[in-house]
Amino acid sequence: MKMLKNPNLRAIWALLLLGVAIAAMGGRIAYSQPQRNSQSLLEKVRNATARYRDINVALAEGWAPATPCVSGPDAGAMGVHFNQPARKADGTVSGDAPQFLIYEPMADGAMRLVGVEFLVTVGDWENKNGAVPAVLEGNLMNLVPTPNRYGLPAFYEMHVWAWEDNPKGTFADWNTRVNCDREVSN
Repeated sequence: MKMLKNPNLRAIWALLLLGVAIAAMGGRIAYSQPQRNSQSLLEKVRNATARYRDINVALAEGWAPATPCVSGPDAGAMGVHFNQPARKADGTVSGDAPQFLIYEPMADGAMRLVGVEFLVTVGDWENKNGAVPAVLEGNLMNLVPTPNRYGLPAFYEMHVWAWEDNPKGTFADWNTRVNCDREVSN
């Protein structure tokens, strides 16, 4: 109690407590504003693609199969990629406009939307944005150099597993909960 009677120590404690209160208040403001004013990439993808959970809607809007079901021997799968051939490459990527919808074949022949893929060639990206790595909504995209197994020029890509949880992460290329075992051969 003797310490609280000393005016100098009381002043130091008051300033210390005031500093803690201001820091706490400032931290609350700083962390609450981004959550209030922006959507996460996952939320943007879900909002933009919810209607495509019905593959007939995607087909009616011009989406077409671009790959067979893509799987890896031990990494899981990606699924069947659908794209819109009429969509123009302009060197940009937007969280509400993926280049590919990804479907998993089901036992009854249906297709289940599991995620999306964003893709932009390095050349298109650099023509629009300069020689900097591609970024999507604050997330660095993956560079796939040339030559690659797709026969494409170097490109940036990012998967977003919006409709099937991925134990490897929301943005991992392969999803161990997706498989191609039920793909129907043509």
